Amino acid sequence: MSELAQEPISAETTPAPDEGRPQKSRRDPSVRVDLVQTPADLEAFIRLPYRLYAGDPCFVPPLYMERRDFLDPKKNPFFDHAEVALFLARQGGKVVGRIAALVDRNYNAFHDTKVGWFGMYEAEDDDEIAEALFAEATAWVRSRGMLRILGPANFSSNHEWGLLVDGFDSPPVVMMPYNPRYYVRHLEEVLGLKKAKDLWAFWMPANVDPPEKVVRIAERVRAKEGIVVRPLDMGDFPNEVARIKEIYNSAWEKNWGFVPVTDKEFDHIAQSMKTLAVPDLLLVAEVKGEPVAFSMTIPDLNQALAKVGGRLTTFGLPIGLLKLLWYSRKINRGRLITLGVKEPYRKRGIDAILYLDTLRAARKLGYVGGEISWTLEDNLLVNRSIEMMGGKRYKTYRIYEAEV
Repeated sequence: MSELAQEPISAETTPAPDEGRPQKSRRDPSVRVDLVQTPADLEAFIRLPYRLYAGDPCFVPPLYMERRDFLDPKKNPFFDHAEVALFLARQGGKVVGRIAALVDRNYNAFHDTKVGWFGMYEAEDDDEIAEALFAEATAWVRSRGMLRILGPANFSSNHEWGLLVDGFDSPPVVMMPYNPRYYVRHLEEVLGLKKAKDLWAFWMPANVDPPEKVVRIAERVRAKEGIVVRPLDMGDFPNEVARIKEIYNSAWEKNWGFVPVTDKEFDHIAQSMKTLAVPDLLLVAEVKGEPVAFSMTIPDLNQALAKVGGRLTTFGLPIGLLKLLWYSRKINRGRLITLGVKEPYRKRGIDAILYLDTLRAARKLGYVGGEISWTLEDNLLVNRSIEMMGGKRYKTYRIYEAEV
């Protein structure tokens, strides 16, 4: 990663400090905020959460190597259409906070807006640190002509999204964020950010049978419409990814916060998730041979990652890897990460069929339940359907906004 020594973590050239990106907080001289430019800076940026969350039983340390790859413009295709700047806050030479600021050109083009984002926020419980970090992020976004800033986003709705504001009593499931309670105070009281949208997570126990009426109607629709549900064909993975990509961009294009996934991004995400795939939990619904819907449920790898500590090797030995493999065999819950139906086929009951088939597959695997996440708070149709099937809302995540 030596190429980072002379360039910031960005897909584009970052302007000089006098172009709207001061190197020190203008609010508190004792808190210094600097742009991440060197491998040592990047390492400090990645490592900070491991120190801040030490002793928190709900924190699941991500893998160091995964975080490095995610923040590498050469490995993460998100950087192809976005400019990203990472900042570190120091106090007395000690790293005490971090934040990312970004502009996603695809998002702004799709929504015809001028919006910047902040994300990857971590900080000690100190108001001055929060103020200094956010001042830096907003100045950076404003200098690029943006009118508003939203977040947290790591980095878009296709990745981790939102701040946990309710449901701190259990660890997050795979690919969902987690944060201390005091971050809510930082963003709402200290920084004065306003709620833009809440995202909901539901817990679905595997031992609760869905209402008989729902099952009866779903099976009637399956027979009448000739709906065939099949598991993903891993032997035809590239073509399956192409089919799912088409459904994905069609099913979510009108959702709040949605941004289409580029081909390169979708392929990258698919490859990274391939190792997690359980074909019986990746379902495609077809009508007369045409793929019209799909659902993706993945094992909750966080159950295993919680035992690893972020490293796959220790002193050159694959201790973490062996732990990961061992505890992966003990995973007993999943996350229904996405379920999409092409618009012409909505409100026909295909979503209920996919829920039912996913539940049956999860039971065969011995799962005790799983999370369905996330849904928009005002997506009444989807939320009611989940509750009808037995899901209970148990976590809330929030996207904030402010003018810059």
